[in-house]
Amino acid sequence: MSRRTTLLVLLGIVVVTLNLRPAIVAVSPLLDELRDDTGLSSAGASLLTTLPVLCFGALAPLAPRLSRRFGSEAVIAGAMAVLAAGILVRLVPGVAPLLAGTVVVGGAIAVTNVLVPTVVKRDLAHIAGTAMGVYSMTLTAGAALAAGITVPVEDAVGTDWRGALALWACLPVAALLAWAPVLRLARRGPARAVHVGVGGLWRDRTAWAVALYMGLGSLQFYTATAWVPTLLGDDGVDDARAGLLLSYMNVIGAAAALVVPILAGRMRRQSSLVVGLAVLWAVTWAGILADAGGGAWLWMTTMGAAQGGGIALALTLTVLRAPDTPHAVELSGMAQTVGYLVCAVGPLAVGALHDATGGWTVPVVVLLGFLAPWTAAGVVAGRPRLVRGSAAEPARDAG
Repeated sequence: MSRRTTLLVLLGIVVVTLNLRPAIVAVSPLLDELRDDTGLSSAGASLLTTLPVLCFGALAPLAPRLSRRFGSEAVIAGAMAVLAAGILVRLVPGVAPLLAGTVVVGGAIAVTNVLVPTVVKRDLAHIAGTAMGVYSMTLTAGAALAAGITVPVEDAVGTDWRGALALWACLPVAALLAWAPVLRLARRGPARAVHVGVGGLWRDRTAWAVALYMGLGSLQFYTATAWVPTLLGDDGVDDARAGLLLSYMNVIGAAAALVVPILAGRMRRQSSLVVGLAVLWAVTWAGILADAGGGAWLWMTTMGAAQGGGIALALTLTVLRAPDTPHAVELSGMAQTVGYLVCAVGPLAVGALHDATGGWTVPVVVLLGFLAPWTAAGVVAGRPRLVRGSAAEPARDAG
């Protein structure tokens, strides 16, 4: 692949990836206003952030089937169009369109979540670590962007929550423009759709290790994102400082998400990265137990590095452990199905534990305990073995 083609594909991936979190994350800072306007209950409002994560897991298996039928590039383009439509459906008055649009948004992102790493596997294998680092960093940056600018933009434009959400429909349109050259390259070149399905991954030990590493790592991330601001508030940190700390954590996470895949792509075994990230999570939770507010900047630094690096490594392992594109499609679909269904229970379970115990000690200790199986799964996933049990070659990254 020429340098120009590589850059076109990488640019397309970056702009597409920017769309994979804002349509969901942008809802959170608007929830109070949205509830006041629609009369939605607290439980109903929580669906707006929980439904997409459930869709990530439940609808991920559609991606390999669609890829076999239409080709990954065409499916990604279609998903961007569906994403824009889903964002607009949420603007129709009434609770039903709001929830229906949320499901459409979640489904479009679920399919794209699976297929973008497989395009990296096929077209950017010569810079797989760098490409996955850029992908992971962009994923994190998109979430941070939506969290940080949605309300300021709403205030600056003088609109309401519907107008603020509508602005994010422009991003999928930009993605379609950036993805058009990639789609043209696919149509002009040889047939590149995945025509043959891959069986047996659900019985493969390495595939399960990758999937569980994705799930248990995502559980830590989504639980922390949901509850750490509240935890800090209960320890005396005011709302403004808690928001600043969360934004800082995401900046650190974006940097880690860039660096970790590059390191992973240059290693034969990724187990040392797995252990290092687990230590960072352990230091974070132990520090929060000891002094959440007093050491908040330090704990947000270690948490950012742990969560950004952990999610990025999980995504990278779906590329490194797959021998070819068909396996990458199936492994990515399996990992995200298991991963997001597992992680969806985290915030709910921690909230229930907090209500039952009246404090944060038990929930944090439980999260500490989950680091053991997460690390064990990562050590197995980090071994240089391809799914189906084949021996892997050492990974190389030209970047």
